[in-house]
Amino acid sequence: MINTSSISTENFFKQSSKKVSLSNERKDLLLKISESIAKEYTKNEVVNVNFICTHNSRRSQLGQVWAFFAAQFFNLNINAFSGGTEVTAFFRNTVKTLQKVGFDFKIEDFSHQNPKYIISFNGSKKSILGFSKRFDNPINKDPYIAITTCNNADANCPFIATAIERFHLPFVDPKASDGTDAQEETYLKTNQQIAAEVYFIFESVQKLVH
Repeated sequence: MINTSSISTENFFKQSSKKVSLSNERKDLLLKISESIAKEYTKNEVVNVNFICTHNSRRSQLGQVWAFFAAQFFNLNINAFSGGTEVTAFFRNTVKTLQKVGFDFKIEDFSHQNPKYIISFNGSKKSILGFSKRFDNPINKDPYIAITTCNNADANCPFIATAIERFHLPFVDPKASDGTDAQEETYLKTNQQIAAEVYFIFESVQKLVH
């Protein structure tokens, strides 16, 4: 069981980077993403990163929120976005697992179908707006580096004309645990995995650009 009692967002982020074991193959992929981000960063002093999954409800949202945190943690001028090929909702279990590790969610626009949340954390200098949207929604600034997170075939991911580069970084969907006794633990494990990999990417970018 992952212990999240009175854990801060920063501690969870750091602990995830130490606890999650990454294969050499996965590290190679994460380094390629880091190198691409660093290349754009060196050129423009700012980078947009867009995490994309079919429904923009779980994994892509986790990617965006942790990238938002990591940009401030590592003091990098990187904007984090997310989107899908369909609009659904920022799933409530995704919200809950992020709240458990210290993220603050305030309702900006309530909708039973797709509420909008203002997301921040203790000590954050700014916030982001979280809701389900298409990857090409105007809120997602382009050009951006696209990171697709679905664990189905890479071929099923959309062609993204505005992407500087596209990387396929699949994560197992925690959706299968919805409504089961394993739900909370499964979402926390996915949360931890994504936090760890975002940590790896952003730490590598920081080393490359400074």
